[in-house]
Amino acid sequence: MEWKRLSVGPVQANCYLIWNDENEALIIDPGSEGDRIIKEVQAEGIQPIAILLTHAHFDHIGALDDVRAKWNLPVYLHKAEFDWLGNPELNGSSFFPMVESVSAKKADHELKPGQELKVGSFSIDVLHTPGHSPGSVSFHFQDEGIVISGDALFMGSIGRTDLPGGDHKQLLKSIHDQLLTLDEDTLVLSGHGPSTTIGEEMDSNPFLNGFSL
Repeated sequence: MEWKRLSVGPVQANCYLIWNDENEALIIDPGSEGDRIIKEVQAEGIQPIAILLTHAHFDHIGALDDVRAKWNLPVYLHKAEFDWLGNPELNGSSFFPMVESVSAKKADHELKPGQELKVGSFSIDVLHTPGHSPGSVSFHFQDEGIVISGDALFMGSIGRTDLPGGDHKQLLKSIHDQLLTLDEDTLVLSGHGPSTTIGEEMDSNPFLNGFSL
């Protein structure tokens, strides 16, 4: 499996392209710059088969409709945030004057916590990691040792919890129960910033140091 990170939009959210030996591709969190995402996909010569969303904040969904329309792709999202796609107050775009109001069409499929999601030849464990938002999920590619954590866990930091539905204590519990239980060498591809590993964050992340249930 191969992957590519594209940092897009005014807050540099990470959009990920994931593809396998069959050239099947997943687009995760197309947050902005739809034309750029489309060009990158075409440059890699890969064929998108689905869009997966870690959550429905504006900086992760801003290019959703443009990208989905290009290939008529199904969209997967946790049900708790289905209504967020079309609501700027819920997806947060109404709170930030430097961005345009974001509204997207409905998702096609519900992501269920704990499910093993099968999309094409991909097999993905869906980890429910709320706290940054109620429907936040992380995508664990177990065989490849990769987890895409959305805005739950970053290198040296964790997601903000001051937007609608945020809960700091719940986020810490999600990270502890769902992410820190993964193998320490698991590569963490975050929603913003560089990659890290579970082990590195266990050892050095100041927001997790000393946390207890």
